[in-house]
Amino acid sequence: MTGFHPRLVPTLFTVPAVLILIALGIWQVQRLHWKEGLIAQRDAAVTAAPIAPPRTLAEARPDEFHHIVAEGTFQNDKELFLAASSDGGEPGYQVVTPLVMADGRTMFVNRGFIPLELKDMAKRATGELAGDVRVAGLLRVPPAGKPSFFLPDNRPDLNLWFWVDLPAMASQDGIGDPVPFYIDADKTPNPGGWPKGGITRLDLPNDHLQYAITWFSLAVALLVIYVLYHRGNPPPG
Repeated sequence: MTGFHPRLVPTLFTVPAVLILIALGIWQVQRLHWKEGLIAQRDAAVTAAPIAPPRTLAEARPDEFHHIVAEGTFQNDKELFLAASSDGGEPGYQVVTPLVMADGRTMFVNRGFIPLELKDMAKRATGELAGDVRVAGLLRVPPAGKPSFFLPDNRPDLNLWFWVDLPAMASQDGIGDPVPFYIDADKTPNPGGWPKGGITRLDLPNDHLQYAITWFSLAVALLVIYVLYHRGNPPPG
């Protein structure tokens, strides 16, 4: 007698597996909606009118990626170097420099990218701005800790940084109480061409729809295999 006669072992494997695959697909759909909201929020911030530098971290968080303008004096002798690469893959650094503002507060500015051979300030002296300067760029909030397990630890002893750690950077530079956010300088050219600003990576990968389709498709495929396997099999025993 033919028909559909489920067997115990395949059923015990298939049912939990299908439920897990469906749950993963639903999770990716939820992640898709979250990512779309994050992208919309960032796009709105980048296109909004410039704002004044906030006073606190709580004020800065909702305004991240807004354009801000600050005025002050660079402490060029206290430059810090973030390991980085250019858009074309050239290895180098991003130059992070303290800016002492008119109100006495100090804010770090990521002035942009330089190639490895320009780490020595003497080789880009014209870009070491002196006196009062005006800095425009995007407001950035530093991570609460190391962003990824795969990133190396910062090496303050070598003035080599792999992620922005403002308290450690301030300690390295002997700065007592910097503002708890920083600026990514925009593409306004510096004298001599270096550093090159506008390094903020604004594009967010959004592959969650493809992932959701993959998980749901695997669930359907597993169900089809399960049904085909049992169709026409004689009843167990």
